[in-house]
Amino acid sequence: MTAVKKVALVTGAGSGIGKHIALALLRHDYSVVLAGRRAAALEETIAAGGAYGAQALAVPTDVSDQASVKALFETIKARFGRLDLLFNNAGIFTKSASLEEVDFAQWQASVAVNLTGAFLCTQEAFKIMKAQTPGGGRIINNGSIAAHAPRPNSVAYTATKHAITGLTKSTSLDGRKYNIACGQIDIGNAATDMTERMQQGILQANGQIAVEPTMSVEHVAKAVLYMADLPLDANVQFMTVMATNMPFIGRG
Repeated sequence: MTAVKKVALVTGAGSGIGKHIALALLRHDYSVVLAGRRAAALEETIAAGGAYGAQALAVPTDVSDQASVKALFETIKARFGRLDLLFNNAGIFTKSASLEEVDFAQWQASVAVNLTGAFLCTQEAFKIMKAQTPGGGRIINNGSIAAHAPRPNSVAYTATKHAITGLTKSTSLDGRKYNIACGQIDIGNAATDMTERMQQGILQANGQIAVEPTMSVEHVAKAVLYMADLPLDANVQFMTVMATNMPFIGRG
């Protein structure tokens, strides 16, 4: 009998870390659902997967919109009948600003995408995972180094990423009775198109501008695959993977 492929959902799969994780899962023989706001970007990710792209399904989704998220999970259930892995990755960086100057609309957008989006996807994943046979599944949240320590002028992003840690812990606790495991990966300075600015220098806590080291995003992909492939009776609760010499230990 041919083994059934595991089914994974990656949010924010059209660019950055999400794109690389989606590709790694495809190459690791998962069927992968790619969610993101930009349909063209999702299709580019699938194209980058080459022959593995046949195992992928792009579903344009706004994770901050409950109806859009529900439609995403209805599509997953109809197409695959189950969900084994959710990688909550979708997130936005709003304009850098000191706390007292943060635009309220940008604050709301950060909370809506970074936190509410992860919650909505987790909630819908629970509904599928607890009812499927065999039951259970795994949820991995992209926390970020900002879940531990802020950068200057990043209150909205930092607050939502700290909140992701609370979501991870609550998901782990509430998921026990359904055999749903939840862990968090906190990523520091992975080299993607979104971290190119670090090569030109970035504001530090002491007010100076400094170029920061980065690492290959492939190390992140390997870490997520390790977390994803564990049996459900084992879990990486929290993992930090970062450029060795980036300012984190001792930041500020």
